[in-house]
Amino acid sequence: MSNHPTLLRSIRKWDLVAVAINSVIGAGIFGLPSKVFDLAGVYSLAAFVLCGLFAAMIVLCFAEVGSRFTETGGPYLYAREAFGPTVGFTMGWLLWMARVAAFAANTSVLLSYLSLFWPELAEGPVRQAAICAVAMLAGGVNLIGIRDVTLATNILTVAKMTPLFLLVAVGVFYLEPARFTPGALPAAAPFSSAMLLSVYAFTGFEMATVPGGEMRDPRRDLPAAILTAIAMVVVIYILIQVVCIGTLPDLATSARPLGDAGERVFGTWGAGFISIGAALSVAANLNIVVLAASRLPFAMASRGELPKILGAVHPRFQTPHVSILFTTAMMTIVTLTGGFIYAVTVSTLARLLIYATTCGSLPVFRKRQGDNAPFRAPMGKAAAAIVIAVVMWLLATSTWREARDTGIAVAVGLATYAVCRRGSTARAA
Repeated sequence: MSNHPTLLRSIRKWDLVAVAINSVIGAGIFGLPSKVFDLAGVYSLAAFVLCGLFAAMIVLCFAEVGSRFTETGGPYLYAREAFGPTVGFTMGWLLWMARVAAFAANTSVLLSYLSLFWPELAEGPVRQAAICAVAMLAGGVNLIGIRDVTLATNILTVAKMTPLFLLVAVGVFYLEPARFTPGALPAAAPFSSAMLLSVYAFTGFEMATVPGGEMRDPRRDLPAAILTAIAMVVVIYILIQVVCIGTLPDLATSARPLGDAGERVFGTWGAGFISIGAALSVAANLNIVVLAASRLPFAMASRGELPKILGAVHPRFQTPHVSILFTTAMMTIVTLTGGFIYAVTVSTLARLLIYATTCGSLPVFRKRQGDNAPFRAPMGKAAAAIVIAVVMWLLATSTWREARDTGIAVAVGLATYAVCRRGSTARAA
């Protein structure tokens, strides 16, 4: 039995499905269709299909591995149990970094869409004040209780999915077949860059695995939730890219591709309709980003790997309040100083390493624990091997600056880990 501070087990099965959907559908699909099209043209559809298959294989591995655990931590906990505390901490730190960077990227897109109604949000002091307000609101909702987070998530899931479904359902009648005429095959470098950016849009489901200590029945509910979510996401994303390509002649240069597609499909009010949907989508995603990210320092501090204060639980709300405040503060700083594409790429690099490690833990757990997991992934070992190979290829496309900054951040985390571990050992002695 664990002696760690306890959190409320309030997340039900369909709450978790909503969490998983909101973990994936955030800012990425609203900002990336044009950027991926600019790199690969019509072949961006192939990039989306391949990324969908890639994400499905990752989710299968996560479903099996995650079904073996009931505590908070997700990929951090999986890596820790499979490969030891140091690897586990590194993955937890990377996942926290990825969530912080994702918050920055998604907030950037949120304000970009809202600037359609309030142009001052595009830049300057109003934008900076809005960034601080968004972080404070997301942190505040998470601070007052997990049921408030899941209630907000459920409401926002319905609200944000409605515009996407309508755009696809109506947009297919406005497609111009000539826009799908394939040209010359893109070169390997731009296509691999398109794949790397597309991965960002399809991923994020790992956030749903982190609050395991707040799920009512994580062994049963987690696999079903993330598999249901990824199936829905793959279908809607591919159809959205089809609509964007088929309706927008200037897709490659569009700053708000779904908003522009909405204007083409629904008329002058369409851009505003889709922009409202984008704002709701990103708001729901930011809520989940703070939920998942704040639980990681809590889980690591509970094991003596980060300062003990980060493992504190609020006596009234039963939430990791110190970790929430620390995480939202860091998110605010990174958002104020970073750009969208840079934040997307750094976030993607970090999570690719996490995916490879989690998939690599699958055969380790099968060897140690046998095939007694509540969920067994079909062709699990083969899927894990394919994921690791694709991750290595995608990592090779990153720039030196992004790899350097990711490495520096990991080094800072490991230095903190070493100090905290030494302190824990000294206290135990």
